[in-house]
Amino acid sequence: RIKDTDFAKETAELTRTQILQQAGTAMLAQANQVPQNVLSLLR
Repeated sequence: RIKDTDFAKETAELTRTQILQQAGTAMLAQANQVPQNVLSLLR
């Protein structure tokens, strides 16, 4: 038999995962920008 899904819990977990993913993407974008900033300072 299929167990009842706690939709509130599942939705909260999905939202949490999406926020973490977006934060990770933003961190990577900033990390990729650092060498460009250093190069522009050296010019």
